[in-house]
Amino acid sequence: MTLPAAVSLEQLRKQAKDLRRARSLKLAEAQLLIARRYGFPSWPKLRAYVDRVATAGRSLQHAFEADPDYYAGRAGGLLSSAQDGTPAAVAAFARWSAPLTAAGARLVVARNHGFTSWPVLRRHVGDLDAEPFARAFRALRAQDVDGLTELLDTFPELVTAVGTNGNDLLGLASATCDERLVSALLERGADVAHGNAHGWTALHQAGYANLPHMARVLIAAGAPVDVSARGDGGTPLAAALFWGNREVAAVLAAHGVVPRNLRTAAGLNDVALVEELWDSPDAGAHRGFYRPHGGFPAWRPSDAMTEIRDEAMSWAARADAVDAISALRRLGASPDANVYQGTPLTWAAAQGRVAAVRRLLALGAAPSAVGTFGGPHHGVGTTALHHAAEGGHLEVIEVLLDAGADPTVVDDLYGGTPANWAGHGGHEDARELLLSRGGTERT
Repeated sequence: MTLPAAVSLEQLRKQAKDLRRARSLKLAEAQLLIARRYGFPSWPKLRAYVDRVATAGRSLQHAFEADPDYYAGRAGGLLSSAQDGTPAAVAAFARWSAPLTAAGARLVVARNHGFTSWPVLRRHVGDLDAEPFARAFRALRAQDVDGLTELLDTFPELVTAVGTNGNDLLGLASATCDERLVSALLERGADVAHGNAHGWTALHQAGYANLPHMARVLIAAGAPVDVSARGDGGTPLAAALFWGNREVAAVLAAHGVVPRNLRTAAGLNDVALVEELWDSPDAGAHRGFYRPHGGFPAWRPSDAMTEIRDEAMSWAARADAVDAISALRRLGASPDANVYQGTPLTWAAAQGRVAAVRRLLALGAAPSAVGTFGGPHHGVGTTALHHAAEGGHLEVIEVLLDAGADPTVVDDLYGGTPANWAGHGGHEDARELLLSRGGTERT
């Protein structure tokens, strides 16, 4: 039986009364049978769901994770996005007249889910078994195509419904690498251009997670390649190149280099475009995007050409774009500049980019330069060797050590050496390599 998107409590009551007469049941028995037809354990659970949907309308956000801490994280992310000026996030705070504070963000998240306060939302997420959106999410997580399609047929409104922070099922499905789930949603009318509260689309997710085949599927379905999320210029291509995801970046760039600026050219290893943009006013165009999520600290890109050029070196390094690295260095970019959370060498080492590490060292990058990397609770006072060790990148570790990198440097946040970081990351082979080459450990 299909539950219409606009079903009312009165319609459900009529169904129960009709069933009671048809089967000579008590009203409570008929109501329970109706609830169970739709996957709810009781009539009050079904009634609460229908009332919440009817009250909030299509803007209702459905909870789908059982861990209350998940929603605290999403509130923090929404706050960061609003502070960055992302239109949809700013509008969410304005809608509920909430201040741009942590408490304000929790109130916005609760109200968007149809609840009056944060404590009420927390109580609700402890009992999501019957919620249709949560059930659909569990089907996605289990890659249960049959279970998902059954739910979509019973609750057609799920195709356009949204979860926390405006994430729809298509966006959530795009992270699974399972084309069957995505296809099931697209066939039933999912909006391939839908963006969440940050403007993030399914194609952004494919770029972020380096899923080239998924990107092809979404583009074939009409996904736009030129929409921005988390700031001007935060296109799916920019989301991919932030992490140096070369494979999916190539797929996206084939449909347009957007945005067309120096850091994008560098990440794509397009030397001709790097040289064309070096002295161009377009070199720093559309750089409002600088972080894919709130786990990175706040920052404001400037119009300073030195910053623009040095940042491009970092984007080339993380993508192993060695030709662009050489071109940028020849033109004057620094191999040691820490424009935003990491020198080029640190980014290359963290991503396991051996060729980029070799090229940067050959061009004069300091092998033991100390800096920052990642979020505010991650790399402070770390070196490229710390982050190569954290990722277990043995060849990068060897190259850095051969170039004279100091394996005894202690980071400022945790007091750990590269060997400590390797051990913490579960990379025993990297830990042993570092210790065999003069490294130490702190206890």
